[in-house]
Amino acid sequence: MIAVVGDRHRGSRARSKDPRSGAVVADGGIVDSFLTTVRALLANDVSELLWHSSGLGDPMDRQNAPLVGTEREVLTAWLDYHRSTLELKCAGLTPDQLRLQSVPPSTLSLLGLVRHLAEVERAWFRKNFEGEVAPPIWNSDDDRYADFRTEGADVDEAFRQWNAECGRSREIVAATASLDAEGIQRRTGASISLRWVLVHMIEEYARHNGHADLLRERIDGATGK
Repeated sequence: MIAVVGDRHRGSRARSKDPRSGAVVADGGIVDSFLTTVRALLANDVSELLWHSSGLGDPMDRQNAPLVGTEREVLTAWLDYHRSTLELKCAGLTPDQLRLQSVPPSTLSLLGLVRHLAEVERAWFRKNFEGEVAPPIWNSDDDRYADFRTEGADVDEAFRQWNAECGRSREIVAATASLDAEGIQRRTGASISLRWVLVHMIEEYARHNGHADLLRERIDGATGK
């Protein structure tokens, strides 16, 4: 989860042990951030320094998908991995930076991606698969792409909505016994399985995280992770 602090975002997970050296440090404290920055400087690791010098989340907090597991475990882990990747791409930036359309002529922004993926989570898991009455958050029949337009958009609201939709999606998946369970795509009336929805959502995040890579690099030079 991303927590908003003033004009910045930071990962909300606390750590009591340095993940590389094993040294115990204050949870989420200055010591941890300082040691991480020093390590990056000593190693001349520019990308690592860019991530940690402005309060960014630690990429090592992101959980990799298991190499061996059930189909459900692998699919849900990969989806959570991509959700965490989006968090990392947004971490440490000001609201204006999150709204910035940094790769012209594209009108995409990191905040627009967060809002869009909140809408996508809501539509596929709640509306289409679960059959809930879940109207769009920002979009409408008259404006299908309002989620991408972020001038004056509330950053706190966007992250609250996205986190809430991710949480509801996880609840729906956990409460569904089989990946073969079906819902109805409202737009077409076609049957869709939970398996299909999970795979589609992984594809959706992977594509947009590629966009996020470029947007973030153009904002402050941070790459990878």
